[in-house]
Amino acid sequence: MTGVPATAPPPSTLVADAPVAARRTGRLTALDAWRGLTVLLMLLVNNVALGGRTPAQLIHAPFGGLTLTDLVFPWFLFCAGAALPFSLAAMSRAGVTGWARVRRLLGRAVLLYLVGAFVTSVTLGAFYLGLGVLQLIALATFCGALLGGLRGRWQAVIAAGLLVGYGAFLAYTPHAAGIGVISEAANPVQAVNDTLLTPLGLRGLVSVIPTTALVLLGSLAARPLQARDQKAPLRLLVLGGVLTALGYGWALSGHLPFAKAIWTPPYILASAGLATLGILAFYLLADAGRFSQGQRLLAPLTIPGRNALAGYVLPILLKVWVLQGLTVTWAGKAQPMGAALLSLARTHLGALAGGWTYTLGYVLAAWLGLAWMARRGLIWKL
Repeated sequence: MTGVPATAPPPSTLVADAPVAARRTGRLTALDAWRGLTVLLMLLVNNVALGGRTPAQLIHAPFGGLTLTDLVFPWFLFCAGAALPFSLAAMSRAGVTGWARVRRLLGRAVLLYLVGAFVTSVTLGAFYLGLGVLQLIALATFCGALLGGLRGRWQAVIAAGLLVGYGAFLAYTPHAAGIGVISEAANPVQAVNDTLLTPLGLRGLVSVIPTTALVLLGSLAARPLQARDQKAPLRLLVLGGVLTALGYGWALSGHLPFAKAIWTPPYILASAGLATLGILAFYLLADAGRFSQGQRLLAPLTIPGRNALAGYVLPILLKVWVLQGLTVTWAGKAQPMGAALLSLARTHLGALAGGWTYTLGYVLAAWLGLAWMARRGLIWKL
């Protein structure tokens, strides 16, 4: 969610002259489109209104499982990492190096953390400075950016070290349920949160360790694309395949499960591997020059992808302040606007079709708002 230009040409220009624009700005449609897909998936899974008929992939898996919904947040972090090589290169071209770079990175992290705190406070209806989605992204991306100038092999070594060390912490740290016990209700992360971090308002801070590794893996995946390496597809295929295999292999071995709540290493690796393969597919479609219509096909996804912070924050504020905050009588009784719209959709279209209409209508409304912003060059960048 970093590295987005302050302004962008209208979508029509991006589509019609995409190869020229890509060479001029250094942007890759694949990265923007994958980030945009992640934003749209977030809007979908957070607002699905299908009740008991919700597809399993649109619900968080039980502890130890993995669904599409569980991949959304790690893909946000992966995309933040993938943007780092480009944003750091832009700083270097502008002469921002050394401590000046550190100060700029820290300033961005602080601003993003405060935006996240504001969104969390609005959602909770109370002032809150603890960790939330954007706060964790801010901390993990800052840590990843500090290591962004290292060679790729060293980034890989550090990411591996963080995951192995964190895995050892999960497997060998004693807690109330016993050493090696990893469950949803009892695990070392839960123990540290309850005993040390929650009293300080920093519950979840331990998660910065594995998520920094995820950011580094995103940065590692973007490096061959940034260099326009002819072997980039092969490198991404190998990296994505290895990470996915390691993640699933580690989980299936029984030593550590997939677990979003505590960001287990298998969960990190599988998420990063699948994201790498997804970006590879988009790269082959739109940036490798093999399909003349690839840029046009992915153009709708680049709209939320180039304004991801707005795509995350503004729909939440709209939901809390308007759909949940305003009371209307459209459906025959006083109720929040969102509930009234859902009730009307179900009444006229049936429970399933009405639920899908409401859910997809919300996603479409958010996309249209971002498209309007894109046409006017309104890109929210910290």
